[in-house]
Amino acid sequence: MTGASGFVGVNLVRALVAAGHDVVAIDRVRRGPDADTVTWSEVDILDAAAMAPVFDGAEVVYHLAAVIALSKRQEQAAFAVNVTGARAVAEAARVAGVRRLVQCSSLAAFDPRQGGVPDERRPRSLAPELPAYHRTKALGELEVLAEVERGLDAVICNPTGIFGPEDYGPSRLNNMLLSAARGRLPVGVRSDFDMVDVRDIALGLIAAGEHGRSGENYLLSGHTTDFVHVLSLAARLCGRRPPLMSFPVGVLSGVTRVLEPVGDLLGRDELSRGATEALRLPPVVDGSKARRELGYAPRPTDDTVRDLIVHFIDTDRLRPRAKNLLAADRVL
Repeated sequence: MTGASGFVGVNLVRALVAAGHDVVAIDRVRRGPDADTVTWSEVDILDAAAMAPVFDGAEVVYHLAAVIALSKRQEQAAFAVNVTGARAVAEAARVAGVRRLVQCSSLAAFDPRQGGVPDERRPRSLAPELPAYHRTKALGELEVLAEVERGLDAVICNPTGIFGPEDYGPSRLNNMLLSAARGRLPVGVRSDFDMVDVRDIALGLIAAGEHGRSGENYLLSGHTTDFVHVLSLAARLCGRRPPLMSFPVGVLSGVTRVLEPVGDLLGRDELSRGATEALRLPPVVDGSKARRELGYAPRPTDDTVRDLIVHFIDTDRLRPRAKNLLAADRVL
């Protein structure tokens, strides 16, 4: 597994170890509650020749390593990891003779400018005016499919907005919920968004490795969710005041052009064009193919919010007030 210490990686490692699998984890750092139960490798994922021996004897390779490029300063790294890395991993998997490669891509790989509800038949995000993250994820998929033409068995999964436990970063979505749970998010962004539990993504990737059809994409969606509702729920569970006001995501587009250069100088990407576009991805996604062919079944969004808050409490990143709904539920 590449990217084993990332958000999805930690959860996928946990699910695979729980199922009794031996895992070879590829990453530059070792992180997660199951880190001591797997074999670690720091092989360069841009070097197919170096990776092939590591993949030798593996049944399934899960390719998770990626750069989430939201600002211009990240574009070069995104093309290297998301495109060149995908090509190298797919080539190494084919040379090593693994049974299957499962690539974790993104909903962003499908062109968001198309109308209607997106499914796996939507054109990819190849237009030059789209953000770098969208384009690099689409190009990475094409690199994998090129290896499929050369004999590789590979399946591509496209998650929507991933959040939930376990997260030792935290991720951008989880960090916003953490800020709300601390009462430090007075303003929210009004937008419907498809949000999916990271644990369900891990199970979906495993199911793709077992039941997916080679050369096919599978949208791993969750549920269409009012983002302000999610932020407010996180705050209320910890006895904090929810966002006092909200504004439509479209307002961000008007200020991004002015604030993005400032963010680049400060090394911050919250108001980058890429971050804005991430919130503007289609809120309703057709995930019926994964449900039908993989047996994929995402859990309710509110359950994930509660579990995430418990995770933040258990990892000492959050201290709820004494009288709150979550404390009563858990008898804290």
